[in-house]
Amino acid sequence: MPSTAKPRQILVTSALPYANGSIHLGHMLEYIQTDIWVRFQKLRGNQAVYVCADDAHGSAIMLRAEKEGITPEQLIANVQAEHSADFADFLVAFDNFHSTHSDENRVLSELIYKRLNDAGHIATRSVTQYFDPEKGMFLADRFIKGTCPKCAAEDQYGDNCEKCGATYEPTELKDPRSAISGATPVLKDSKHFFFKLPDFQAMLQEWTRSGTLQDAVANKIAEWLDSGLQEWDISRDAPYFGFEIPGEPGKYFYVWLDAPIGYMASFKNLCDRTPELDFDAFWGKDSTAELYHFIGKDIVNFHTLFWPAMLEGAGFRKPTAVNVHGYLTVNGQKMSKSRGTFIKARTYLDHLNPEYLRYYYAAKLGRGVEDLDLNLEDFVQKVNSDLVGKVVNIASRCAGFIHKGNGGVMVDANPAPELTEAFAAAAPSIAEAYEKRDFSRAMREIMALADKANAYIADKAPWALNKIEGKQDEVQAICSLGINLFRQLVTMLKPVLPTLASQAEQFLNVEPLAWTDLDTLLTNHQLNAFQPLMTRIEPAKIEAMVAASKEDLAASSTDSGTAQATGNGELTKEPLAPEINFDAFSAVDLRIALVEKCEFVEGADKLLRLTLDIGDAKRNVFSGIKSAYPDPSKLEGRLVLYVANLAPRKMKFGISEGMVLAAGPGGSDIYLLSPDSGAKPGQRVM
Repeated sequence: MPSTAKPRQILVTSALPYANGSIHLGHMLEYIQTDIWVRFQKLRGNQAVYVCADDAHGSAIMLRAEKEGITPEQLIANVQAEHSADFADFLVAFDNFHSTHSDENRVLSELIYKRLNDAGHIATRSVTQYFDPEKGMFLADRFIKGTCPKCAAEDQYGDNCEKCGATYEPTELKDPRSAISGATPVLKDSKHFFFKLPDFQAMLQEWTRSGTLQDAVANKIAEWLDSGLQEWDISRDAPYFGFEIPGEPGKYFYVWLDAPIGYMASFKNLCDRTPELDFDAFWGKDSTAELYHFIGKDIVNFHTLFWPAMLEGAGFRKPTAVNVHGYLTVNGQKMSKSRGTFIKARTYLDHLNPEYLRYYYAAKLGRGVEDLDLNLEDFVQKVNSDLVGKVVNIASRCAGFIHKGNGGVMVDANPAPELTEAFAAAAPSIAEAYEKRDFSRAMREIMALADKANAYIADKAPWALNKIEGKQDEVQAICSLGINLFRQLVTMLKPVLPTLASQAEQFLNVEPLAWTDLDTLLTNHQLNAFQPLMTRIEPAKIEAMVAASKEDLAASSTDSGTAQATGNGELTKEPLAPEINFDAFSAVDLRIALVEKCEFVEGADKLLRLTLDIGDAKRNVFSGIKSAYPDPSKLEGRLVLYVANLAPRKMKFGISEGMVLAAGPGGSDIYLLSPDSGAKPGQRVM
């Protein structure tokens, strides 16, 4: 564990939220995790600077602003105000929250591009894409719709069919049309700019194995490195909301080019307003400061391949570490609008104390990339038991006796030195757990101390002793020790519960607590009046929050033209397909398959690559289910239904050999069909 003898210089970032929608509890997992770590560093006396920004560029921003009849600048300003309020109310204390649509980001993006170009790391070549002649813009796959070439389902996207699961090139769609204007797109060539990522293959192989990444992340990145890196398309054609490439009219930096540079830009904006901060001391090639990125596992490739390569090529320092977390599930399942578990940050704040969620996330967060489940029943029980029943309970039990029996003055006594020694002995381990982002371990160890303190108070029973003549001094000694132990616990929990800590500091009549306060006890000290610090969660509050989330869904539902979940969980009805006879049906060879491996497909918005074991053979299948299974590894080891005799299909990502079966309205509500237990790979279903 790093020494705290000399304050460390630490710069910390969270992934930039996209300025095209509201923050939800899945997002908040990352910002709460980062904020806790930064607060811990500050509590230890280190210089820790936490910056972030809204990711404000891209076609989606441009099109949404147009739909709302406002400028993109107005849209991102509105969203930034909403995001800032949500973060502040969740007690996420950024030192600076900026925007990628800023002068600082433009200057730095142009500088990095120029340095990369001057060093020969930029290439150009012609790319053929669908073009909307009415809108006058090239179309990404998600902006093209048409009839599925396989099952003839209408209104399907440009790279996969949500009805039958087929994947294809946009050019294979029947009757293609622009999802933006409805016009028939045409193929058109355009010059694109590419970052030569393969130039940095050797550096990345060394850097990703240097301890900067968790082992699971490094192993995943090794798959990309071992298969050979490809050049990265970093340009988009006008119209596009972003920064124009210098000297290239009508060509813009792709949003993912300038988004991570937004970390640097936000810090530069802060430096320009804070004389004691030096930009080069943190970002220069020879910087001795520490730089940490906190991200979700869905954007690992951008932060561990493209970003360090860009920094290296442009002469800037690389991150000290990239800390990756998993996804959030609610009640063991993906967040669902129809079930009311897709909960916006503001909806939560309308019903519950933000520190409840901060503590629950901390109690669940380990060092790895595993998903975290917000089980709402467990959430209520754990908060009520740990925070109210253990921590706050100590102060509420002891304060009254000190106020009534000694005018609120804590006496100079330590009737249980073995208890204070146990607290002191546990502090280094708890600090180490915080440092390593093993918050769940830190919370367990803190609550174990709370249990010891409560057991001591319960054993001594000051409420009973106070009724015995001559025992009042003993009562004051017991309760003064209880308050000191409460102070220790609050100090340890301060990174997680800053508001509770502030209220406790007021009651304790002390300056803001620091980690060094664990080395001392309060003696002959005047307390202020005790006020209730935290109340129990009532289950009705949870029910109201879930109901409000369903109402949010109902309010935001539109006639999108595709089957979707409604507020009561029902699905909009689709007409049945034309009848087929039994011979046609029996021609389908439906088998049980074991998902041996499941992974993202680089460059594909919706596809996952599945390696299937069908008993006597292995098959490779591409399936457009990424939106429903953001963590592909969760599917590994699962049995699925597989159409084994579907003709192989050549795609730009490889050959897809068959199809796995799924049901659902689309989006995040897609469910792979699985057999009952006892089925074995290769068994024929019919």
